[in-house]
Amino acid sequence: MYDFTKKIERSNTNAEKYTLRKELFGTEDVLPAWVADMDIATPPFVLDAVKKRLEHPIIGYEEFPQSAKEAQVRWIAKHHDKHYNTSQLLYSHSVVASISVAIQALSDIGDEIIVQTPIYPPFFHQVHKNGRKVLRNPLKKREDGSYTFDLEQLRQIITPKTKMLLLCNPHNPVSRSWSKEELEALLHIAKEHNLIIFSDEIHSDLVFEPNRHTPFASLEEAGKLCISAYGPGKTFNMAGFAISTVAIEDATLRERFKALYDAIHFAQGASLSHVAFEAAYTYGDTWLKELKAHLWHNYTRLQNILQKYDHLIRLTPLEATYLAWLDCRGMGLKDKELREWFVKEAKLGLNAGLAFGKEGSGYMRLNFAVPSETMDAILQRLEGALAQYED
Repeated sequence: MYDFTKKIERSNTNAEKYTLRKELFGTEDVLPAWVADMDIATPPFVLDAVKKRLEHPIIGYEEFPQSAKEAQVRWIAKHHDKHYNTSQLLYSHSVVASISVAIQALSDIGDEIIVQTPIYPPFFHQVHKNGRKVLRNPLKKREDGSYTFDLEQLRQIITPKTKMLLLCNPHNPVSRSWSKEELEALLHIAKEHNLIIFSDEIHSDLVFEPNRHTPFASLEEAGKLCISAYGPGKTFNMAGFAISTVAIEDATLRERFKALYDAIHFAQGASLSHVAFEAAYTYGDTWLKELKAHLWHNYTRLQNILQKYDHLIRLTPLEATYLAWLDCRGMGLKDKELREWFVKEAKLGLNAGLAFGKEGSGYMRLNFAVPSETMDAILQRLEGALAQYED
């Protein structure tokens, strides 16, 4: 039903991915494959809902509709077998803002917050900006190139001042969909040490078979210490609507979070975002199924190219997200040289691995959520540059 083949021109818009090319890469002559939105059209049923709302001549203050919350609750129950009440959901304009509120509301200045590196950069940025101390619990790399939790190291670093762990579930950038067993082991440690888990589940819909997303809050007794963040931004390429939710089942935890949330005055969001949110979660099943098939095809095409050059770049096994974590250490380049090689030789704008923590040294992150035409160009540029590198 949906066409994911045709390139969509974004360079003449204010799209961050394109507007910042000169600032970030020193040139506009790069094909950007970095920031995690898609170069794929936002679904027509979302845009149609917005157009319908615009038929009314007043765009004023509105409450976050109960019907929109109900649509998301049904979606999460259907796709992830986790059941919330709408009273447990709070509007938020972004997951990062929700993380910041949780840090401020549930810890004190000087307390310690655990992050599991390599990790989405705002995780440790928000800890620092809020006057807390980052405790690094680096992920452990396995023989097949995938990652898992280092639970032994985690136990060793926890102190009486450790109050929270920021969990990326599924994980950005290493593309893991954590198993139920892994999450249960993490929960056991959290219960032992009275840690709050903030679980960022923004990529939860983008998990590829045979893997299955396990919401952290779905584990037995996890709801007592868990805050979860959900949203349609990644799934339906609608980050520009700036709308997500925070799900908190425990009443006491929710009251503590909400006290600061109300003081900041998050309000209830924008009228057009409300209808976009509800439409996405109401009509999105078929679109998501077809999107995931397209994304997986893009990934396997990348995989086929890199298999020829696995002595230079190894592709981390992918279970979730549309973000490929490239192990480029075989190229023997320093981090600055590696970034420059992608810009100058491959003419691709990727995220440098070091942005995700020191454990990302020698890595690059490539966003493959693009139409087939754009993927053709990415692969042509990458393969051509790798062939020249070998000569």
